Amino acid sequence: MFSLNQIKAAHNKVKSGADFPAFIQDLIELGVSHYETAVADGHTIYFGANQYRISTPAQYETITVANAPDKSQFEIDLKAHQEGETDYATFCYDAARSGIEKWTVFLDEMTCTYFDRSGNEILVEVIPG
Repeated sequence: MFSLNQIKAAHNKVKSGADFPAFIQDLIELGVSHYETAVADGHTIYFGANQYRISTPAQYETITVANAPDKSQFEIDLKAHQEGETDYATFCYDAARSGIEKWTVFLDEMTCTYFDRSGNEILVEVIPG
């Protein structure tokens, strides 16, 4: 199975949202089936076969996630990030401000789903191959 060191090496190649598709391909090659990232502190749980899972520690100081989602603003911020205009830390702050609590990436479906604090789907996007 994959290790946190392998995931960290793949993630270190990501400089902006423009690098995300290559990161996804690296995770698939490692055997990751899906992962979930918490916006409040940046920890991520990676899932593999046979209920295998590993979790990263918090990646930054806790930030407050807005109670109500702002889908329109989030879509603007997401687009900017995907075009390489913001770094990961800025994207996480923007997501929190827009009420995004977490996202889940399903590698077999090649989708990323963003959720609010109530667990409602705010946006589902297809990850470019």
